[in-house]
Amino acid sequence: MSTPVSAAATGLAEPAGVAARARALTKAYGSGETTVLALDSVDVDIARGRFTAVMGPSGSGKSTLMHLLAGLDTVSAGQVWLGDTEITGLKEKELTQLRRDRIGFMFQSFNLIPTLNALENITLPMDIAGQRPDREWLDYVIETLGLRDRLKHRPAQLSGGQQQRVACARALASRPELIFADEPTGNLDSRAGLEVLGFLRDAVDKLEQTVVMVTHDPGAAAHADLVLFLADGRIVDEMPRPTAESVLERLKRFDVIHAQPPHAQPPRGRAETDGDQGVSGAGGVQDAGIDSKPDRD
Repeated sequence: MSTPVSAAATGLAEPAGVAARARALTKAYGSGETTVLALDSVDVDIARGRFTAVMGPSGSGKSTLMHLLAGLDTVSAGQVWLGDTEITGLKEKELTQLRRDRIGFMFQSFNLIPTLNALENITLPMDIAGQRPDREWLDYVIETLGLRDRLKHRPAQLSGGQQQRVACARALASRPELIFADEPTGNLDSRAGLEVLGFLRDAVDKLEQTVVMVTHDPGAAAHADLVLFLADGRIVDEMPRPTAESVLERLKRFDVIHAQPPHAQPPRGRAETDGDQGVSGAGGVQDAGIDSKPDRD
């Protein structure tokens, strides 16, 4: 199943192209009888200049999809492109440079360096790469995220919401082609979470960024332009212009299916069944000198 659906069907403005795409994307873990098919021949397009949320039951393939699109994990089969660049054949050094220069990352755990102040954390990936930040752009990001009076504070001196705003600014600072956010509100209270989601929405609307967010939260997904639903390692549905209520209703259908006995479940295909192991919280931050070990979704 490919996305996005047509602009005419969704009522959304025509997208400005495709930021990332995958064809027949497949990921398997293990071998033989222990093989787990995390993604099963997925076709997907990520529209440029849009906010896309990825949802599904636990173990449905959400984080796996994100990490393969971002070049943080290797595919078992299929192809992935960032813009016009196919990344599935790149060597690790080339992938590292691509992630550093063209992709921004946000994670649930913030991954800030405790000995650096907020500004130093924001510019760290560019400092490591020997690149000078665009000062006009950096100032714009800092103002948009409301961090001007927190730039000299270290992470321990910031609230959770402020730390995630710093992480958001770090993701935006190099003006990447695509920002991946893996459960960015997972460690925040509701108020701080709404702030961060508002900033991601502003990044799309005001800063013309492209955001892909993995989330379990219908309220968070409601900030997106489009929600992709995964089950059994496949994209089984999509929802343009989501609301928290409509997303929640859609997720309840997964719960109904899971509650049925095996013989009553729909046949394999685009059925809404479960099954996946993902890799969460790895990779891109290592390119910035920040250690974050992968774990399974």
